[in-house]
Amino acid sequence: MNNPKNERLTSGITGFDRVLNGGLLQQRSYIVRGGPGSGKTTLGLHFLTAAPGARSLFVSMGEDESQLRADAHRQGFNLDKVSIVDFSTSGSGMDDAEPYSIMATEDVEDPGLPKRIRKAFEAVRPTRIFIDSLTYLQYFSPDAFQYRKQVITLLRFLTNQGATVICAAEDANSGKDSEALAFLADGVIQLDHRDDKRSLEVTKFRGSGFTSGPHSIRLGSGGMRCFPRLEPGDHGIAFDQVDMPFGIPELDRQLKGGLSRGTVTILSGPTGVGKTSLGIQFMKNACEEGKRTVVYTFEELTSTLSSRVEGINLSLSPLLETGSFAIEAIEPLYYSADEFAAKVREEVEERGTRIIMIDSLAGYRLSIGGDNVTRRLHALCRYLVNMGVTVILLNEVEAITGGEVKTTEMGVSYLADTIILLRYMERAGEIRKTIGVLKKRTGDFEKSLREFDITPNGIRVGSELTGLRGILRGEPEPEATTSIENARA
Repeated sequence: MNNPKNERLTSGITGFDRVLNGGLLQQRSYIVRGGPGSGKTTLGLHFLTAAPGARSLFVSMGEDESQLRADAHRQGFNLDKVSIVDFSTSGSGMDDAEPYSIMATEDVEDPGLPKRIRKAFEAVRPTRIFIDSLTYLQYFSPDAFQYRKQVITLLRFLTNQGATVICAAEDANSGKDSEALAFLADGVIQLDHRDDKRSLEVTKFRGSGFTSGPHSIRLGSGGMRCFPRLEPGDHGIAFDQVDMPFGIPELDRQLKGGLSRGTVTILSGPTGVGKTSLGIQFMKNACEEGKRTVVYTFEELTSTLSSRVEGINLSLSPLLETGSFAIEAIEPLYYSADEFAAKVREEVEERGTRIIMIDSLAGYRLSIGGDNVTRRLHALCRYLVNMGVTVILLNEVEAITGGEVKTTEMGVSYLADTIILLRYMERAGEIRKTIGVLKKRTGDFEKSLREFDITPNGIRVGSELTGLRGILRGEPEPEATTSIENARA
């Protein structure tokens, strides 16, 4: 026989049910905590309106009903089917409230406000209840013990009568009483708002597993959206790891075939050396073979990037019109890591995108911030590889020539299955470019360096650079001269 308390109810919030492994458990009580403006009431409104046919009750202790309905309407919520009991100081629900008396035993066990909540429940018989805010009960209690007793008695009554209850409460940092509520409820949801970033975290969910850690949320005219943090191990498909060429014969010879499907490639080099152009060359060639590709650019506008590659004979217009090639300009100060991952997942799972390029790692780092860049990038790349997507990461190194040769400035080279180095060098008084393959896990590759050039007619890769050393330092010199000097020494 099924236990109704193990059945799921949708939260009504896009993405949040995934965090909860399917939704809230029925006939349970949940505490949602957070500071002012963190989104507690918005979360409650989503819950109450998620099932239009269900009976829902909003118990308001701090906001009068008319203002609450007006604010909800501006956010896009329809509360016509939601019963509201107003226990604020201006609400009718408090007009005949009995004063609290510490001398009356029956009032100690069931004082005025909890008694009226129970009366409101019996009048409506709702299956969904939102109480905003449970912290107000402290003002009707003589001490912490009575407050906790009132809360647990009220929650048990409501859930035993078939209701699922969400209660708003002040942030855990506001005092011991707020923290004690976490022990009384079946689940705890923490909302945070700091440094222009909002997040949601489930810290307790009795009777079910859930996706731990903070998840990005966004509040707007449509209410709240949740962007679950990516768990790459939960995703994957079977695919053949075939090589895909760049369409440049000399470079494909260097790679002994091209880039393998379901791998990560880092194109590394200083500014202006041609990383973006080379990446788009690969993607354009893949599009012509029927694969959908997307460039996420953190540094350029879509129009700027498109027109720039048109100037080197990489015409994207037909591919952009058919939708096989897409360019998404990402504002790094707007998107969080979870929001960006959600956009990428939509491309892969709903549109069948096979190749994704991130331009660049510096822009991605600006979007993520803090010390979580490597971990977040690892999760995103591992997810894409599991889904058979070929990933290209553009990395800009600071040194133009000379000095130590670095693959990346972020220490993420371990993520790469293939690393292609683009470097400047000075030769005969001219600035020239070179290209070489540093690593390829999925097969053999050519160890030599070749000259690399971007012309109005496209990208050109020359023959092997032989008889020279010091190319990666940007200061090539003939091997013969070096040998003679060493012999003299």
